[in-house]
Amino acid sequence: MTIQLRGRGIVPGYAEGEALVSHETISGWGGIDPATGTIIERRHELFGVCFTGKVLVFPGAKGSSGWSGFFQSTRLLGTAPLAMVFTTMTTKAALGAVVTRVPAMSEFDRDPVDVIRTGDWVVVAADQGLLTVTPSS
Repeated sequence: MTIQLRGRGIVPGYAEGEALVSHETISGWGGIDPATGTIIERRHELFGVCFTGKVLVFPGAKGSSGWSGFFQSTRLLGTAPLAMVFTTMTTKAALGAVVTRVPAMSEFDRDPVDVIRTGDWVVVAADQGLLTVTPSS
């Protein structure tokens, strides 16, 4: 049984993969290690978890305007997520998605953080504004 969410494509493209869901916003500077694609913010629920090769589902960005630079570094170092799915559209999150150059979506008809679970299979069709979720067993 699949679930579909309609949203706004921020960065065009198509990606599919396993979801990594955070219920907390993610900080770029001081919150991630671009060399490994790992969340290093000590109090974050995903501390020590790697987002490389995952569809990163999260509420949005927090912290300074340097957020986008840290996520751009993940692209340059080959540690970026496959796609970004975020609840709250901000200039930080949008710019971060653009410079990371991965398909990105926001502004959904339902909150993806509430619908998607870590381990679900997610298809991001940003050009069509469609997110398809196949729950894991």
